[in-house]
Amino acid sequence: MITFMESFLKELEQESIGTRKMLALVPADKADWKPHEKSMKLKDLATHIADLPSWITKGLTTNELDFATEPYNPADCKNGEELVKYYDKNAEEAKQNLLKSKDSILQEAWILRNGEIIYAKLTKHEIIRHSYSQIVHHRAQLGVYLRLLNIPIPGVYGPSADEPMG
Repeated sequence: MITFMESFLKELEQESIGTRKMLALVPADKADWKPHEKSMKLKDLATHIADLPSWITKGLTTNELDFATEPYNPADCKNGEELVKYYDKNAEEAKQNLLKSKDSILQEAWILRNGEIIYAKLTKHEIIRHSYSQIVHHRAQLGVYLRLLNIPIPGVYGPSADEPMG
């Protein structure tokens, strides 16, 4: 029977294919563009996606993330190539931690906080799942941004409307 860690590793490999495709398309000249005043800037959204595999590592190797003591400062990626490199670095680190971790840690507590303010009390299993959900969620947002910028969207789970069928 497959372990959770093996399943998480397989999922990371599968989701990374589409994520790399999308990040590679982020245009450097549109870094500050956003579709709505309440939306994140394109660069911030893409950098967040590229950073998200590091949350898998955090979930496996720590018991909390406290923004009061560890401010969120992802890399300053200038273009699609740098975003993919940053994503790959974080995904490789997550992969190595998945390979050496055991399912027995997955029920341990993990907390997201800012000092005394608790945002989430999760298990390590839940923060890892949350990380994957965030990658997929924000990658879909990135697809909308790219579509609105008239950049053809690559298929992630199959062909896109911009790719020829069959």
